[in-house]
Amino acid sequence: MPFASSAVSDSGRPVPSSLWRDADFRRLWMGQTASQLGEHASAVILPLFAVLALHASPGRLGVLRAVGQAPILLLSLLVGAWVDRWRARTTMVLADVGRALALGAAAMAALVGWLDLAALFVLAFTVGALSVFFDVAYQASLVRLVERDRLVQGNSALEGSRSAAQIGGPALGGALVSLLSAPIAAASSALFFALSFLSIRRIRRAEPVPELPEHPPRVWQRVHEGLRFVAGDAVLRAVCLASAAFQFSFAAVMTVYLLFLPRELHLSGAVVGLALTAAGPGALLGSLLAARLPRRFGHGTVLVCAAALGDGVFLYVPALHGPAAVTVPALLVIGFVFGCGGQLVSVTVMAVRQTVTPDGMQGRAAATIAFVGMGMSPLGSLTGGFLAGEWGLRTSLLATAAGMMLSPVVMALSPLARLGRELPPSSAALPQSGGQGDGGAAVAADDTSPG
Repeated sequence: MPFASSAVSDSGRPVPSSLWRDADFRRLWMGQTASQLGEHASAVILPLFAVLALHASPGRLGVLRAVGQAPILLLSLLVGAWVDRWRARTTMVLADVGRALALGAAAMAALVGWLDLAALFVLAFTVGALSVFFDVAYQASLVRLVERDRLVQGNSALEGSRSAAQIGGPALGGALVSLLSAPIAAASSALFFALSFLSIRRIRRAEPVPELPEHPPRVWQRVHEGLRFVAGDAVLRAVCLASAAFQFSFAAVMTVYLLFLPRELHLSGAVVGLALTAAGPGALLGSLLAARLPRRFGHGTVLVCAAALGDGVFLYVPALHGPAAVTVPALLVIGFVFGCGGQLVSVTVMAVRQTVTPDGMQGRAAATIAFVGMGMSPLGSLTGGFLAGEWGLRTSLLATAAGMMLSPVVMALSPLARLGRELPPSSAALPQSGGQGDGGAAVAADDTSPG
């Protein structure tokens, strides 16, 4: 492969002057971006299908969302340890194929009227489980693909895409349902996974199976090391608590929100998709601001203020009344502000986590934070569905939106709020387990390792 620079890495491989000149990295980035868009779009397509086509009750919608999010709680810690022993790219392409086939089959079943709520539960769990494998594996794949002095640039690109997809993906899913109908939207979501498969499959650089010590530590021992490391670091512990508070409340909010827009504000599917789409441009602005604001005002100040603004704007949604000409512009502004604040927090937290975590603990730290934070999503979805059925949509939306404010409060009372313009480097020692001590997103750095 031609490179723009004659620099040579420690492993003897030429290093491009910019990571974007590396064709294999571009293939990984394009595949990961397509996969993340498909994952987060399907997270809205399936609930909207349940609401619009199957007329699901609030309680059943909450259960559906919880089933799709349950694999994060059940599998993330184990997958973080397992991926260490597998080829990450093989894991990624298999996850893409599985999700594409599952959604494609569901779309065909829906078109002929065979897709009921029980089948939707199975589909949501399957897609969610395969997404856990992909999400952990792409972090491991990056470390095995690029040189270590390029990891910051590579992680910024991949995590920026992931954060944008978390906010823009649901908007895309709503728009697809509005324009194409839910079954065709599911098939369209499957195409994203197919594109991801094709892109990642074209990566040419060989990825060897990670070398393991003669007596590798047991999976549960590695999981325990990750939990202990995160619990022992004040900054990462605060990230976990703030993430758990946000993910629980946000899952509850979205369960009620997807019912509130069509049933309380009487908006059509197309308008619901438009309202969800507003978060996308906001996320783009948040990405641009994340590259500048923390260096100017301090990481802690940006985290607290962006979380308070982005989460707090949802408190205005329950107050909306009147015709669509009044409510829709307000929803667009709310979605834009939420997308901007959410993306700014996501990118800044990612930078904080990666900076304070040693290379050999990156995978397990990420899996632990996902377990604690995203693991609260199923409980939040169940809570949102329960409150919507018991209290009504407007009251339950106000209560769950107020709960989102716990996240900036936790940040303000934690060491996160005191982080300045420059982040402190990691000084934590890796726990000793009798093995090489690598996490799910790191392998031993030697002359033969591609990372």
